[in-house]
Amino acid sequence: MLRGVRTAIQGFKEFISRGSVVELAVAVVIGAAFGAVVTSLVADLLTPLVAAIFGQPDFSELNFTINDSQFNYGNFINAVFAFVTIAAAIYFFVVLPMNKLEERRRRGQDPDTRQCPECLSDIPAEARRCAFCTTELT
Repeated sequence: MLRGVRTAIQGFKEFISRGSVVELAVAVVIGAAFGAVVTSLVADLLTPLVAAIFGQPDFSELNFTINDSQFNYGNFINAVFAFVTIAAAIYFFVVLPMNKLEERRRRGQDPDTRQCPECLSDIPAEARRCAFCTTELT
């Protein structure tokens, strides 16, 4: 019994100390912090801007009624606005800078492929003959 508990505890220690678990935990914490920043961006900057343009910062009270059924389309507009704003913030503040950084990083590396001078096909950089037109390469 005690041996089984020790084995389980050892397995748990190995699981927790894996890099992927730690990276996931860090990602969740950073994601929560980023979510707070985006929420503040929407609530404190963009929503007042929408209020200045459209005259109403919150659309949740927009609705219509058919046969005593109330349709709150304003809540849907708020949710779509929040989604688009969060998606834009993630793209412009995370995805786009990471793509630029990766592009810069790749520029410093030797290319994996090169162009055949005859047929202009992409071929491996180490190739001595083009696989497409069979031209011998120097």
